[in-house]
Formats: sequence, C-alpha cells, structure tokens
Amino acid sequence: MSDDKWCSLAREDFEHALDDLGSLVDVSVNDLIILTEKARKHAQMRHAEALQIDNLMSQPVNTIHADSSLGEAARVMLSERISGLPVVNPANRLIGLITEADFLSAIGVPCHLPSQTFWQNLSGMFSQPLHLHEPSENVGALMVTEVITVRPSQTLHEAVELMKSHRVKRLVVVDEQHSPVGMLTRSDLVRVFFQRFQQAEHLGSDSHTASR
Repeated sequence: MSDDKWCSLAREDFEHALDDLGSLVDVSVNDLIILTEKARKHAQMRHAEALQIDNLMSQPVNTIHADSSLGEAARVMLSERISGLPVVNPANRLIGLITEADFLSAIGVPCHLPSQTFWQNLSGMFSQPLHLHEPSENVGALMVTEVITVRPSQTLHEAVELMKSHRVKRLVVVDEQHSPVGMLTRSDLVRVFFQRFQQAEHLGSDSHTASR
C-alpha cells in the first residue's frame, strides 16, 4: 500500500483532531478540511519547484560529432525518436546543438519563419512546390553554438525559467566538465505536470470524501 493511501484522511480524523485541541481553535470541520487541502496543494507546488533536474531529465543522452553528416544526425533522431542532438568534441565536451528544424532547413523545408506559427509553416509546406536538395553540409556547419545548459543539481523551477526567458524547447544537462549527461525537454515537463495533476486529483478526491 502506498504512503498516500495509508495516510488518507477521513472526516472522523479531523473531528478527533479538533476534539484534541478542545477550545483552542474556533474552526469547523469543513473549514479544517478545506485548509488542509489547500495546504497540501501548496506543498505539492513547492516540492515540484524544488525537484532536481537529475530526477527528471531524459537519459542516457544521444550525442553526435561536428564532422558527422546531416544524414547521420537524421538517422539518430528518427531511430531514437528525438528532436535534438547535442554536438560534442572528441573529449565529449558540449560544443553545439542540432535540431530537427536545422535539418529540415538544410534540405529546403521552410520551418524557420519567425513571423508565422508552426502550423502556418506546416500548411505552407504543402501549399507550394518544395525544391528539396541533398544537404552537403555537416553537423558542424548548421549546429547552434550558443546552447542553453543546466546542471543536474538545478531545480525544475530554474529550468522552466530558463526555457521561458530563452524561448527554447529543450535544455542540455551537463556535468562539471561540460559533458552532456541528459536532456530536459517540454515532454519531460508535461510528464511531471501530469504526475502532479494525478496526485492532486487523488488528494481532492480524499478531501471530498472526508467532507461528507
């Protein structure tokens, strides 16, 4: 049995708690239940913000070298079902990042139009003839060299703020030697949110049962 279910609170628990306090507090059982529910939700938010990235990131991380072909980068992305690859030097130090958007641009797909949304870009791809060409550049020629990184010991809250301020979809997690050890993506954030949402629903169900 999980700790959450073992410690689920019933209305009688609140009634006994108020009896123990006697006349020290002037609140109703329902007020106490509501207060407890709100405190639990705030505690969940606080704990979520304090979660460390090393417990959330996707690992092991796939990497590629700057002299690799774009075809090789595309094969790795497709086989691993990922949208970005950290680029490393022979010493496994991070030197860049290449994404599916960079690859599509290299073969002639117009996906970097700042004035349009992703869906507008996608629609435009099929509304006009595309002149695709075989990319001749290697990964190093197209990679982004200014990569936003985080350390495993940083918190989820810090990671979210970095994503918001830099408007990026992913963060490369690096160690003290600046070697990639993981990736933190929007999918990872959605997974954390979903887990917390399920926990909140469970707590809300317990509180509703207790208030009856």
